[in-house]
Amino acid sequence: MRILKEETVAVCVDIQERLFPHIHEHEQLKKNTEILVEGLKTLEIPMVVTEQYKKGLGDTIEGIKEKVADCPAFEKTAFSCCDDAPFAHKLEEGTFRKFVILFGIEAHICLMQTAIDLKAKGHQPVIIEDCVGSRNPENKRIAINRMLQEGITVTSYESILFELCRYAGSDAFKAISKLVK
Repeated sequence: MRILKEETVAVCVDIQERLFPHIHEHEQLKKNTEILVEGLKTLEIPMVVTEQYKKGLGDTIEGIKEKVADCPAFEKTAFSCCDDAPFAHKLEEGTFRKFVILFGIEAHICLMQTAIDLKAKGHQPVIIEDCVGSRNPENKRIAINRMLQEGITVTSYESILFELCRYAGSDAFKAISKLVK
């Protein structure tokens, strides 16, 4: 199954100020996510942002917040993004996008539940493993295993960016090559 740019949307899930410092290896996660977001924007992949209970967890973290400022954002209290009506409506409006790239926190709660629900709705979720985290690395490992068992695709930010790009020599390829160096 090839992931095609024209059939893809991305979702940045709950990368928020008050929870982020407690995520295992959060600095590397931030660096990877910034590269992923820049690459997705270069490829013109539509992106949506979610924030879980902003009053308690705060805004999207600095560094990523600026990069996604022009993307539709949804505050939610449901763990699965799919259980949030405005998010679900936004995802389904217009042309159906088969592939939904998911990245953010926490892997074993909001990401896993969203991925399972998206799969049930006919999408193919794509988890960017090096752009997801949990407070406890064991919870992340268990969540990745569960998602694989559910038939959800798991990959890395560099792999997905080049898969979506498809060809060397383009301006997008050159920009992505610089990002991943």
